Amino acid sequence: MLSPRLRVSVCALLIVVCMAGVARMGVAAERPNVLVILTDDQGWGDLSMHGNTNLATPRIDSLARDGAEFLNFYVCPVCSPTRAEFLTGRYHPRGGVSSTSTGGERLDLDEETIAQLFQQAGYATGAFGKWHNGTQWPYHPNARGFDEYYGFCSGHWGHYFDAPLEHNGQPVRGRGFTADDFTDHAIAFLEAHRDEPFFCYLPFNTPHSPMQVPERFYEKFASTALKLRHEGKQEEDEAFTRAALAMCENLDWNIGRVLDKLDEWQLAERTIVVYFHDNGPNGWRWNGGLKGRKASTDEGGVRSPLFVRWPGKIERGVQFATPAAAIDLLPTLLDLAGIRERPAKPLDGVSQAERLMGRGVDATAQRLIFSHWAGKVSVRDEQFRLGDDGKLYNLTADPGQTRDVTQEYPERAVELKEAVAEWRDTVLGELATPDRRPFTVGYREALLTQLPARDGVAQGGITRSAWAPNCSFFTNWKSAEDRITWDIAVATAGRYEATLHYTCQTEDVGSTVELIFGDHRTAAKVTVAHDPPLEGAAVDRVPRQGESYVKEFVTLPLGTIELLADRGELTLRATEITGKNVADVRGISLKLVEE
Repeated sequence: MLSPRLRVSVCALLIVVCMAGVARMGVAAERPNVLVILTDDQGWGDLSMHGNTNLATPRIDSLARDGAEFLNFYVCPVCSPTRAEFLTGRYHPRGGVSSTSTGGERLDLDEETIAQLFQQAGYATGAFGKWHNGTQWPYHPNARGFDEYYGFCSGHWGHYFDAPLEHNGQPVRGRGFTADDFTDHAIAFLEAHRDEPFFCYLPFNTPHSPMQVPERFYEKFASTALKLRHEGKQEEDEAFTRAALAMCENLDWNIGRVLDKLDEWQLAERTIVVYFHDNGPNGWRWNGGLKGRKASTDEGGVRSPLFVRWPGKIERGVQFATPAAAIDLLPTLLDLAGIRERPAKPLDGVSQAERLMGRGVDATAQRLIFSHWAGKVSVRDEQFRLGDDGKLYNLTADPGQTRDVTQEYPERAVELKEAVAEWRDTVLGELATPDRRPFTVGYREALLTQLPARDGVAQGGITRSAWAPNCSFFTNWKSAEDRITWDIAVATAGRYEATLHYTCQTEDVGSTVELIFGDHRTAAKVTVAHDPPLEGAAVDRVPRQGESYVKEFVTLPLGTIELLADRGELTLRATEITGKNVADVRGISLKLVEE
């Protein structure tokens, strides 16, 4: 039997615990959950609600029916810039994002992300899918505000079934088709945090190539004639289109699975769901007559759906015609969630919360939205787009950009050209200097650092397995003059376990490879043959164009190497070659084991 004093203590403890639980439930009730869904290379026209009768996307369409639809919403022409603009509320050149690979996709470390702001406000945060804004800590998603991360950090992946992925920086093997796998992990995260506010980011990697999709989704399209085709002069690859549409229907199914779980757990009315794309379609296919596709700064390359659903708070079926953009999502979602904190740097985005909640007057009608890629810039106002070609298009009357109206609106054409010139000087000017940021190694928060072939530089006769670096490996390593280098900056001086990820044919076993940084080096001999076949072709629906096939790599411990807290070239070379080739290389990993 408990003493009176102990009974009082236990009761007091129970009261504290109960009050803490009530407080947490109160926070969950006051703060809405946020689920952001981003798809990869899906065009504006790849939805049945936009008139595409080639496919059916009822679950995605339902988000517009049950929430708000932005009729003129703009993203970037390619992947990593759009992701950066969503994360920061700022145009991507401001964050140092200049390309989609070899380090140019990384978001500057002095940029604060939407995930960090939600995390600081007490939200559980998770991201599941394609990151594409940096691989090594502190560019990694776990360092940018996400408690949980599962997926791949590269721009694209070479195989979508049972793929090699990572979970919070540690290599893991995925299960099944990547889009299904990412959805499974997102659902598990939502369930684990259903009693507290969560911010969940679900950036899918499809319908980006390679064009792989489970048979149950592809069989519908395998031999069906397309009802709607690309309307321009460019030739449509019908097989590619079929695969893309099948991947879109798979996305619809997966998004439906998430929405069903929100309903099952009675979270729908407490959860803001956002859906958009990262750029235009990755092939010439029906896109509602819009000009351009992925990588274009015209409407077809940068116009995306945006649906925002919040039952009971946002009016069902409401539509907004005034242009908005990915840079608007950060301030909008913070406002909707009642989070007052903002990044220290000024935002380019404008909150759309008042419009969504049906309050106030739209103050964004006269704003300009700029689109940029590869030196090309276009600008959109409420009525016109000034294309990179210098022509003015009246999108109200001519959404397909078929007729130059500069002579009819000469003053507006001049005003928009001046605005583009100023934007080039100021915003785009922030990318004027070459990107010389090193790849980061040795942070205590992430003892293991991956340095993939994507981030390396081949010298001598070494080549990539394909021209697109993102998922490539190095091959044709034949000479003692050949070498692979990584420009790295070591954060923590100490001893590191170095590991080579390689394949090697039986007849080539025996070469000695050496890893060098400054005056320190370590070496090992390749003693085990490993020559697996290339994977991917057997499940590709169409042949690849410039993307590498993949294979299973094994590890060779290179020993430990002393790394000073310094910047320099990490060099991989061969000191002895016994066959025709040294090895094929997927990358190097470094693990801090002793400071």
